[in-house]
Amino acid sequence: MSALAQETCAPCRGGVPPLPATEAQALLREVPDWRLSEDGKRIERHVKFRDFASALEFVTRIGAVAEEAGHHPDLALGWGYVAVSLHTHAIGGLQRADFVLAAKINALPHPGATG
Repeated sequence: MSALAQETCAPCRGGVPPLPATEAQALLREVPDWRLSEDGKRIERHVKFRDFASALEFVTRIGAVAEEAGHHPDLALGWGYVAVSLHTHAIGGLQRADFVLAAKINALPHPGATG
């Protein structure tokens, strides 16, 4: 498990600037399989599954981790896939908490994933 996954998500109430692009790029290297959105305001991950039930189970696990962290991703679920998008709503961009939650999501078991 990565060092980021051991951290606690610090809540952001707004009034702070989003991470500079250089810092976001550095943190992105610590969360394999995530990519920066084209506008640089989100990080995203797409996971393929062998079936709907496996994808749904993964979404349920993400939900539990997100609730515990108090930081919630945007999720898309369909047959054989889960798409996860993270950003800090209060600032319309990225903060360290987004990368912490990404690392926690990476640490979740996801049986049935195909790649």
